[in-house]
Amino acid sequence: MEFAEVIRHRAMVRSFAPTPINPTVIDSVVRAALRAPSAGNTAGTSWIVLTGPAETAIYWEAATDQAWRDTSRRAEGLRRAPVILLTYVCAGAYVARYAEEDKADADLGSAQAAWTVPYWTGDAAFGVMTVLLAAVDAGLGACVLGNFRGEEALATSLGVPSGWQLFCAVPLGYPDGQDHRSRSLNRERPDPSERIHRGSWGTQWEL
Repeated sequence: MEFAEVIRHRAMVRSFAPTPINPTVIDSVVRAALRAPSAGNTAGTSWIVLTGPAETAIYWEAATDQAWRDTSRRAEGLRRAPVILLTYVCAGAYVARYAEEDKADADLGSAQAAWTVPYWTGDAAFGVMTVLLAAVDAGLGACVLGNFRGEEALATSLGVPSGWQLFCAVPLGYPDGQDHRSRSLNRERPDPSERIHRGSWGTQWEL
């Protein structure tokens, strides 16, 4: 698929068919994430791939509660996703990297608090966006689920080392055609000219 088409077709898919995904396709989508930008070439993000009902259930049991599973209109469709990708990030890896000689001038190697904008958050987001685009290119659907509860239980179940934080989960699979669009899409979008500025904030980009 042409890149412009990938961008145009990308959307959050929240209802999946249980159809298994070819392991080669899964591998290509996750490997794409490793090509995303990495500040200082730190490579401080990692992925866990959960495949099939037994493995994906580990995520759902830890990250959701029974009330949500019983009442959410999206629960059934989301839980049918045959794959869940978990992206983890290690802030300490970035602090250590920026304490090295070639990065020491940035004065970021002392502690996490020294970072006005945490590069590890950006790197995790870059990787997730790459996965979302790779999924579209592979004919799959995906969405992003934030880290709201159960991180410690999930980390224990999956043997995640200390110092690694869950950034988000990405359910991956074939869309089943059911419409579970976010209510946020009902919000009116600003005109692009209101969001793109030429030369300074006060000058809008005429499109």
